[in-house]
Amino acid sequence: MAESRPTWDQYFMRMAFLAASRANCTRRKVGAVIVKDKNVLATGYNGPPSGTVHCDEVGCIRDDLNVPSGERHELCRGLHAEQNAIIQAAVHGVSISGATIYITTHPCIVCSKMIMNSQIKEIVYAQGYPDELAELMLLESSIKKRRFELPEEETKAMLGEFYAKMPGND
Repeated sequence: MAESRPTWDQYFMRMAFLAASRANCTRRKVGAVIVKDKNVLATGYNGPPSGTVHCDEVGCIRDDLNVPSGERHELCRGLHAEQNAIIQAAVHGVSISGATIYITTHPCIVCSKMIMNSQIKEIVYAQGYPDELAELMLLESSIKKRRFELPEEETKAMLGEFYAKMPGND
């Protein structure tokens, strides 16, 4: 029997995890897909600015300083997946107002504020993130937010061995 077609949430969240597979962060691989009217507008994954050395080549400043997840975002060489997706839309002149963003991990406070100001209307995320201020800021907005998880086996298959090293997956 043929496999059933994925739902739109499955389809776009799988794309977000596919984008995450491009990340070169040594701590967490995150992907984002911005969608409007069932069309992909932009994608992003976490990593340093284009043309600079990848984190998996030079190491992680945050690891060296024992910075906990969700804190001191300024001590990172990389941009977050959401930031890169929003930047890609801007570079290519694509309006994301009214769009939905699919993210493998709940946005941090910095990304939440960027999402709010970019007029994205909905956040769909798969995994949690320890940032209470992001939660509070999003509560003040009119952005809809919901969790949508793919089956764990599927997530593991997409992120490979890196999945086991991610916080909360031990």
